[in-house]
Amino acid sequence: MEDGLTNEQIDKVLQLQDLTGIEDINVCRDVLIRHQWDLEVAFQEQMNIREGRPSMFAGSRDVRAPVVINDRFLQQVFSATMPGGRTARSINGAPVPLTLTGIIGYVINVVFQYCYSTISSILNLFIGGNEERIVTDPLGDVTSFIRSYSERYPQHPVFYQGTYAQALNDAKQELCFLLVYLHSDATKNLDVDSFCRQTLADSSVIEFINRNTLFWACDVSSPEGYRVSHSINARTYPVLVLIALRANRMVIMGRFEGDCTAEELVRRLQTVINANDVWLSQARVDRLERNFTQTLRRQQDEAYRQSLRADEEKERLRQMERERERAVEETLKREKEEAEKRKEEIAQLKLDLTERVPTEPPVDATNVISVVFKLPNGARIERRFLHTNSLEDVSNYLFCHPATPDEFEITTNFPKRTIYSKTNDNDTSANAGKTLADVGLKHREVLFVNDLDA
Repeated sequence: MEDGLTNEQIDKVLQLQDLTGIEDINVCRDVLIRHQWDLEVAFQEQMNIREGRPSMFAGSRDVRAPVVINDRFLQQVFSATMPGGRTARSINGAPVPLTLTGIIGYVINVVFQYCYSTISSILNLFIGGNEERIVTDPLGDVTSFIRSYSERYPQHPVFYQGTYAQALNDAKQELCFLLVYLHSDATKNLDVDSFCRQTLADSSVIEFINRNTLFWACDVSSPEGYRVSHSINARTYPVLVLIALRANRMVIMGRFEGDCTAEELVRRLQTVINANDVWLSQARVDRLERNFTQTLRRQQDEAYRQSLRADEEKERLRQMERERERAVEETLKREKEEAEKRKEEIAQLKLDLTERVPTEPPVDATNVISVVFKLPNGARIERRFLHTNSLEDVSNYLFCHPATPDEFEITTNFPKRTIYSKTNDNDTSANAGKTLADVGLKHREVLFVNDLDA
């Protein structure tokens, strides 16, 4: 892993591993290389990935910022003149006078400057003394500031890598505090330089801010920083505001103006967080309840859909069973109708063939053959035929007899042979046109009638 890396790069790899807990040190190296060895950007991207959010650089720049309520009655305001401030300077840079007359004059001067600043802001608003600055690349303004700030002040909390609107939306979504820092030219304001070099660079401040807030910053000289400074009514620099969700609205809960010691900044931030964390706790509880309710509703909806699908499947199976039963009934009905029709046709055929059955010759007639038919049901029929009568005449006689099956064959016993076969009205025997004499029948014969349907 160390091949080709400088000591500074190795230190950054180890720091990223400590911050993220990534076990594979080569993964840490690759992440830093992908972000040009910017430790802050690499760390924040890993946190975003871990939280299921995309990198700020990959996100949309057209995110709409939620409305921020800037009501001084809802804010805890801290200034450099309060205990813990690094210096207690007057507006023109002179120390605060200690005599009674000096103090009165100082207070009058502060009030006058405040009124003057307020009236000037109102006049500029209506008259247009300050031209509106168009923000074309808010993300570029932020990243440019972070680079220049890091070059001048290497030690600082982790900056949020995104626009002000993205930071507000993330703080609202994650139910956490958003600490906004607006930077002014440190070469023209010694308080800003002192605040950045000593307070924000202090390890206790860095640890507290990284652990408890999202930290967004920008320079007021850029369009993005200028717009934000107007939205929070920043008048004194350095300035910090602490924003969080309160009663479903993003509200400025704390304002920190001017320079102060690191210990005092941590104390002030902790004071505001302690006083307002109840709102975030309530919001988390409400969100959990909503999520639980939504999850329960989804589960109920899914159970209902499954029940509905089961009912639909049961109904489908029942419908299939009904259709099958209906098909069986129709088949049985059709078969019954066909059987009835067949019986009617056979009965009609028997009536028609009765006329074609030859008259039985008298006993004393010459060339008479007496035939005994043994039927399948055991009955015996005796009938006389002339030896010139055809086998078809014999078939018609048997077919018209009520005890004979509808489809039959006529066989001899010794030797066993079939002399005629009939199915319905179709004579299938090759002997249909032959006479009794042709098939070898003589004076007295016994023939067997076999049922072909049996």
